[in-house]
Amino acid sequence: MNINRNTTKLLQKTLNQCSILNATRFASKTTAEYCIDSVKKYDYENFVCTLLLKNSIRCSAFAIRSFNVEIAQVAEQVSQETIGQMRLKFWEDTVEKCLSNDYKAVPKHPVAQELFKANSRQKLTKRYLRNLILSRKNSLGLTNFNTIEDIENYSDHTVSSIYYLVLESSNVRNVHADHAASHLGKAQGIVQQIRSVPHARRLNFLPIPLDILVKNKVVQEDVLRGKKSEQLTDCIFEFASRAYQHLKKARSLAETVPQEAKSVFLPAVPIYMYLDKLQKVNYDVFHPTLQRRSWQMLPKVWLANFRNVY
Repeated sequence: MNINRNTTKLLQKTLNQCSILNATRFASKTTAEYCIDSVKKYDYENFVCTLLLKNSIRCSAFAIRSFNVEIAQVAEQVSQETIGQMRLKFWEDTVEKCLSNDYKAVPKHPVAQELFKANSRQKLTKRYLRNLILSRKNSLGLTNFNTIEDIENYSDHTVSSIYYLVLESSNVRNVHADHAASHLGKAQGIVQQIRSVPHARRLNFLPIPLDILVKNKVVQEDVLRGKKSEQLTDCIFEFASRAYQHLKKARSLAETVPQEAKSVFLPAVPIYMYLDKLQKVNYDVFHPTLQRRSWQMLPKVWLANFRNVY
């Protein structure tokens, strides 16, 4: 990579902005409060589900989810891929420091400090944290996925990895729980792609894989323009059906999943609710009811947690 002196200065400035926070912006918040607010603002459904975890697990889960928010936003916040790479490199280095025993080496960033505390409570697997970063790094500048399998693989790295980490924070290291986490992560990842279809133009990203579009004879530009058609509905149906298969599989494993792990999988409730609403509007991904937050989510998530199911 050829980087001239001016670009080097710009990249260094970007790294400094990542590691040195504006004091007035965060002075009134603790590091834990910052993480909670971040997840609440950018990942509301997972915020609600995380609130119902037990105290020590909840703190670690918010640290992990706020870390995911930070790196997931990189692509939207930068206009140059090189700067995005450097920001993610900052978080790669930060992960190394957070997993060390040297608190002084951890950057003065609320998310980094909370991640260090989470690892101090229960050792986290570096591979899962790196998967979150590397999957975002490899997708910078990406405008589409070729196949649904590509999206499943991406979802396994970007969503399932979060579940693996929260399970570790719960001191759950169980093959059945990991199996359920893998399928739930893929279901949630696909649903996230479906929900982003109405915003495809703004994101400059085609959420539906090309193989499904080609199969149903849908032109990419029609998706970006938000043009409704029966063919697009068929695409969404096929895409959503794959998400439902993964969700169904994750739930079918419930009897083999340790009791203390089931609360970690509460996001299965809003995932099912969205897929159910999508079916009721005949897979019209642009339908107004899909753009509104459902008041039923809160009681349904609470009830699932009370019953220790997902």
